This record gives sequence, structure tokens and C-alpha cells, in this order.
Amino acid sequence: MPEMRFNHMELTFPRGALTTELREEIDAFYGSVFGWTGVDAEVVGQLCHILLSEEAQQFILLAESDKPMQSPGYDHLGLLFATREEVDEKLEQVKRYQEKDDRVRIKEYDDLVTGEITTRAFYVKYLLPIFFDVQALERGGEPLGNDLT
Repeated sequence: MPEMRFNHMELTFPRGALTTELREEIDAFYGSVFGWTGVDAEVVGQLCHILLSEEAQQFILLAESDKPMQSPGYDHLGLLFATREEVDEKLEQVKRYQEKDDRVRIKEYDDLVTGEITTRAFYVKYLLPIFFDVQALERGGEPLGNDLT
């Protein structure tokens, strides 16, 4: 079977919402926490904003729409880190950011143990219409990283 990878996700906002100020605030947070770079680009005839991962092969497209996305619950996109220490470091970063901007929402979780696998995770949401599930997986106390075999 061919290998499949996540390429992008589009998140939509109400028309007029993606102001320069909002884009700059989004870039400041997601750039400082996840290293993403924000760029403006024209996509299908409209000005959009793109959050590029460090490899630039994965991105989140922010666009305006007459029917914007609504996510009042815990809809999320999972971000897998190699170790629990990396997850804990990200959690500390978002908590420090929250101290200066109370729009940062954090949901902390106890470790989830399922069979031999332990998941270390928290959710974070800031100005985008979904949460990000920041997690690392371990088997027997050893990090699995991106190797789930």
C-alpha cells in the first residue's frame, strides 16, 4: 500500500476576520511555540494565510469563508513529538505565553496508558478554530518518537 502523509489542513474564518493584526498574533504564537512560519498567499482568487511547518511540506491554510469553521468542542489536530520532555517543554512555553495573553486555552491531561503504550499530551488553542493535541508516545518508559511499530 502506498505511504500517505499529512499535507495540509484548511481552517476557515468569517469574511474580514483575517486582519493583519490577527495574522501577526497567530504568527507570533505558533512561530514561537512550534516554529511555524506564516506567509500570505493568494489561493483560488483570495488572499489567505499559510502556517508552514519547519519542513514546509506540511501546512495549515487559513482562509475566509461565508460558512466559517465552528468548533465549540475539542476538535483537534494531533502533533506528535519524540519525547515526553519535548511535550512538557511545549506545555511550559504555552503557559508562559498564556501569562501575557489570556486567549491561550490549555487542557492538561494525565498520562493515558493503553496496553503497553503511554501517551503524554495536552491540548492548546489560540486564535484558530481548533485545538492542537501535543503528544508523545512511550512503550515501557521508552520514547517511540515517530516510530509506532
